[in-house]
Amino acid sequence: MSKPAVEFNKELWARIKQHSDAAGYSSPLEFVQHVIEKELAKTATPVSEEEAGRKLQGIGYLDFGRDI
Repeated sequence: MSKPAVEFNKELWARIKQHSDAAGYSSPLEFVQHVIEKELAKTATPVSEEEAGRKLQGIGYLDFGRDI
């Protein structure tokens, strides 16, 4: 399986490289991954408590109403 690739123009890549070095990232790739993960976390769909409870019960983590 091949890894996806993203291309940046030269000016943007120079800025990414400069910022990643200044911020202490081990590489520009690590910086880009961190920025994308951070941005995606902002748009993650929150799960309601009710939905979380159903999911936990469905996998057997919560055992409502049963005496063990």
